[in-house]
Amino acid sequence: MIAVSLLEVKQLNLSLRTHTGLAHILKDVSLRVEAGERVALVGETGCGKSLTLKAILGLLEGKGLVVSGKVLFEGEEILGTPRILRLRGVQIGFIPQDPAASLNPTFSIADQLLAVVRRVRRNLPKEKAWALIKEALVEVAVPDPDRVLASYPFQLSGGLCQRVLIATALVNRPKLVLADEPGTALDVTVQAQTLRAMRHLTEKSGSSVILVTHNLGVVREFADRVYVMYAGTIVEHGPVKSVFQTPRHPYTRALLDSVPRLTGGGLPQGLDGHIPDYTSPPKGCRFRPRCAFARPECAEEQPLRQVAEGHEVACVLYAEVPRG
Repeated sequence: MIAVSLLEVKQLNLSLRTHTGLAHILKDVSLRVEAGERVALVGETGCGKSLTLKAILGLLEGKGLVVSGKVLFEGEEILGTPRILRLRGVQIGFIPQDPAASLNPTFSIADQLLAVVRRVRRNLPKEKAWALIKEALVEVAVPDPDRVLASYPFQLSGGLCQRVLIATALVNRPKLVLADEPGTALDVTVQAQTLRAMRHLTEKSGSSVILVTHNLGVVREFADRVYVMYAGTIVEHGPVKSVFQTPRHPYTRALLDSVPRLTGGGLPQGLDGHIPDYTSPPKGCRFRPRCAFARPECAEEQPLRQVAEGHEVACVLYAEVPRG
């Protein structure tokens, strides 16, 4: 019997009609997540990480959007199907990026958590439902959960709102959690606390995670595997240790070189240039205009090539590690 991944994204493409033309944002994005696995999706701002999560969740709707490809959950197609509506908040949890904007200011925290719980347990008595949502807040280290449940989002700090969102995503014990840069708007101490709580809970429940982030330190501590995204394309993928120790794509190396170091190693190195215009992206490798190692063959499509056990790179330099 062939093993089926919990989530498999195949050749996901996203285009958007704009007043300047058709913007080709996501190009042939493919990734997978196994049961109980933590996977990170990294890249600079504007590369399509959050759009990838929203496409998986079926949240990209509207005139001018063109989405194609396959998104399989437990082997069954969910892209563009009613099934995703039944899975959201039940088997697939979502932690959005902005805690202040993601909770409804006109409803109490208790009302919002109860609404999520009752998607699964519609006939649960009120007392048991209240105990369940209180326990969910305790699990994410919320002090004085009774006060928080009685509060409205605008009465809470950003850190507390973020923990409420984590509790909301995990209260129904989903099989998969999609986390879109949780803690980005928070200070580093609170961010570390919320990520620690998320890791503890996902390990406890056995949930898989896709974590979108630009913080490579978080990736090193949190994830099992990492996908590196540039301008809407996957340029490298593999176990975190392998990718961080021997990056094979020039963009991955540039990301690692841009990280500040506390001791030795000199100053972080910036990356010249900018993400290409999506209405007229370069042919072949989209990183080519910014790459110091670009060759004529880079103008051709670069498939992911395996360079080590589970480690793949979309680059003609796959046989060597470029050093700048």
